[in-house]
Amino acid sequence: MKKLETPFKSFDLFNQDFVRSGISSDAIEYLSHPECKKILEKMNDDYLYWDKVKYQKLPNIAKLTPEKLWMALTLKREIASVPVMFGSHKFQYVLTNHISKSLHEFDMKFGGNLNLDETPEIDKRQYLISSIMEEAIASSQIEGAVTTRKKAKEMLRKNLSPKNTSEQMILNNYLSIKHISSIKNKKLTPSLLLEIHKNMTNSTLENPEDEGRFRETDDINVVDSTDNEVVYIPPTHSEIPELINLLCDYFKNSGEEDEFYTHPIVKGCIIHFMIGWIHPFADGNGRTARALFYWYMLNKGYWLIEYISISRLIIKNKTQYGMAYLYTETDRNDLTYFINYKIRTLHLAFNGLMLYLQKKVKEKKQFQIIIQVGHINERQAEIIRMLIDDETGLAVKELESIFRVSDQTIRNDLKALVERNIVKEIPLNNKSSIYGRGVKFMDFISRSSKRK
Repeated sequence: MKKLETPFKSFDLFNQDFVRSGISSDAIEYLSHPECKKILEKMNDDYLYWDKVKYQKLPNIAKLTPEKLWMALTLKREIASVPVMFGSHKFQYVLTNHISKSLHEFDMKFGGNLNLDETPEIDKRQYLISSIMEEAIASSQIEGAVTTRKKAKEMLRKNLSPKNTSEQMILNNYLSIKHISSIKNKKLTPSLLLEIHKNMTNSTLENPEDEGRFRETDDINVVDSTDNEVVYIPPTHSEIPELINLLCDYFKNSGEEDEFYTHPIVKGCIIHFMIGWIHPFADGNGRTARALFYWYMLNKGYWLIEYISISRLIIKNKTQYGMAYLYTETDRNDLTYFINYKIRTLHLAFNGLMLYLQKKVKEKKQFQIIIQVGHINERQAEIIRMLIDDETGLAVKELESIFRVSDQTIRNDLKALVERNIVKEIPLNNKSSIYGRGVKFMDFISRSSKRK
């Protein structure tokens, strides 16, 4: 990430650069111009920064320049902005049409009105476990963990010990997210934040004393990995205690007491951003920030967040994630850039969940056929269906968690399938085994398919 170009020395609407150039007065006129209003609304919904605005095709209006268009857009945003104060630091955001529509949609779906009745309960639990794994893996990879999803999932599913720092990061993330789900109704405190960070960074930091401790120096900067150029300098370490206390108060506050009400999802996005902005830890800030967003969403009743992995989408385009921070920090601490990015990422994650649920409803018919043809119980049918998608094998502990039954019940189910050569036992070591496809597995699936 490079430092961003800015069209003026300052973004102060009353800065002398604006006044002398006449741009300030022109901006007011352009706000009411019919052609300008359309393009300004579109740029606002996309929440473009100057680096994109300057290349926009301009309406055929006398004397209109990219600089004047940017100033009109800045003025439009300033008028509609909602202030957010953290001590002496002022932030702001704008509820664009796109964000407002999205918040309504998420309230309808993320908060409890989504009908999952047609999806088998086992599928819900299996997807939930998978989503937590995906979030743990991707969140760690964003911070530099080097491993494949296949290897990482195998470690988590089979309860294997991590072999290196990357795997330790993933295990820490996985356990921390599960822990957050169990304390979702608690309010954030500095001590709980330190506990989360300690769990997140256990045995992964260069200095173990930094685990669960706020940074005590000011030598932490955000740099461009390509050329080591400093792109952001966080607040001094002496400011951290006050800023964290303010952030915890912000977390606890329902919003009703605020001068300006803040929607919970917007608030969750701001909490995520603020951990990155404060940078309270020597390392592990990103992992902790994403975990806090997850926690806050669950705390406010958005239960569906458990079923999606936002970090998996972030890892696909880390540049956009980084730019959302940089735009905010460069453009008057305008949080809308980051909020807009998070909202669009939530949309993509939600759509992925919908595709999964549609797939599972279609598979429900095949599930019943497998039971009828194979003369097996529902758990055994589900194990077979899981092995269709997973060639690596399944561990007993993983199946216990999915089906919520005892170790012996799962072993009895597996034993019956092994005896029919549908499933085979694969020893890992002297103590444990996994279960994969047996020699008659594909034949069994083929016979079931013919009964559709």
